[in-house]
Amino acid sequence: MIRIFLVAIAFLGWASSTYAEEVTVGNLKISTAWARATPKGASVGGAYMTITNTGNVPDRLLGGSSDASSRFEIHEMSMENGVMKMRPLGKGLEIKPGQTVEFKPGGYHLMFVGLKAQFEEGQHVKATLEFEKAGNVAVEFAVRGIGAQTGASSDKMQMQHGR
Repeated sequence: MIRIFLVAIAFLGWASSTYAEEVTVGNLKISTAWARATPKGASVGGAYMTITNTGNVPDRLLGGSSDASSRFEIHEMSMENGVMKMRPLGKGLEIKPGQTVEFKPGGYHLMFVGLKAQFEEGQHVKATLEFEKAGNVAVEFAVRGIGAQTGASSDKMQMQHGR
């Protein structure tokens, strides 16, 4: 009986460590923070998350910083005349009251520019997000595989689950 209890505790500890923590500051809730692993020699890395504004005033993600890179930028990808374009959002991104903004591949995302080391699957990358009203918020991005499409610990498992 004790052995089963210890195994259950160990499993719960492992399961909880595979997901980045949800962070709430003021009226903002930041969840599902994850990044893609990078190949050796890569100079940039992408990161994703979900931000929900539960308040009644807008806030703006202005940028951020990380010891993992020399620059940290907010980017947007969009299709124009059949061509995928990526551009930095120099003035940041507004999160309106009641709005949830999902940062995901092919849309809004964060770029770690000038990587100091490769992002390896299973690691956590620390960063500080800077908001106009909420101020600085520490976030940890759980690193998933190079081809990951979601923050789930295994995209393959999620795809099979969706069948």
